[in-house]
Amino acid sequence: MAIIERLLYLGIAGALGTLARYGLSGLVQRYVGSAFPWGTFVVNVVGCFLFGAIWSLSNERLALSGEAKILILTGFMGAFTTFSTLIADSSILMADSQWIQGLGNILMHSVVGIVAFFVGLAIIRVV
Repeated sequence: MAIIERLLYLGIAGALGTLARYGLSGLVQRYVGSAFPWGTFVVNVVGCFLFGAIWSLSNERLALSGEAKILILTGFMGAFTTFSTLIADSSILMADSQWIQGLGNILMHSVVGIVAFFVGLAIIRVV
């Protein structure tokens, strides 16, 4: 597959993942209210479940090509939720008995992400 064709398919998969995230999150929020970000929570949990299921299927039951995995896991799932990728990366480390690295990955993303968010807010407010 040519690089332009691969990028086009990846973009389409990403657009579908974005639309799925937007739709599911909005649907959940509409039904449970906005007192807590349940839509984001549900998207992240569903994304983790789907990432794990697709990973397992592609490695143990189905013979998906590397390109198909990239389109599904990077394109669709990456746009649906990057949280699933964070959990997958961390789980792979922990499965290899690298517990400190796996838990550290989750902690670093969470803490540094929150700090970066507030730094971004502060910089824009000052400028």
